[in-house]
Amino acid sequence: MIHILNKENTILNKFLSQIRDKEVQKDSMRFRRNIERIGEIMSYEISKTLNYKSRVVETPLGEAVVEEIADDVVIATVLRAGLPFHQGFLNYFDDASNAFVSAYRKSSKGGKFTVKVEYISSCNLEGKTLLLVDPMLATGTSLVLVYEALVEKCGMPAHTHVAAVIASEQGMDYAVKHLPAKTTTIWTAALDAELTSRSYIVPGIGDAGDLAFGEKL
Repeated sequence: MIHILNKENTILNKFLSQIRDKEVQKDSMRFRRNIERIGEIMSYEISKTLNYKSRVVETPLGEAVVEEIADDVVIATVLRAGLPFHQGFLNYFDDASNAFVSAYRKSSKGGKFTVKVEYISSCNLEGKTLLLVDPMLATGTSLVLVYEALVEKCGMPAHTHVAAVIASEQGMDYAVKHLPAKTTTIWTAALDAELTSRSYIVPGIGDAGDLAFGEKL
């Protein structure tokens, strides 16, 4: 299942417009905070689809039955661009476990590249609800490789929610074809049509990691 959140008029579109605006992008603190805010909004939307259980709590005046999330949630992201987005999810799923993956593009002649997964820090994922969050879903190759590496090392989640701030149509198609359909839901704030020859999303936002943390060598 796919959810594209900017199809509705909500406050999310304000934050989305600011992270796209090349003038507003000059303020890296605002950029990070807006990515974080989008993560918070997505967390709220995803929370509606989770499993819940009832619990009785004692108030100063009596007892109340409340509904609490029953799923064992793990938030996973790819370093470094995913950190502000990850924080947005952690602000809402504040008792979730966390996983981090180091993946990078290894370039070759002609502008082509392969994606290498170097490092994984994660708990056991078997039977849990995985939130795999990454700001940009461009070609989809990195996302699928990261998912497969997590599953190979840490076990198969009961359900995976993939969350991206902006996805390309190509990346979305690739993810749909290569992730398990019955146990995967994909969320994005916006879906863009094009990719450049260097696999940047158009109109997109540019390099999310550089905008959040400064240009790299």
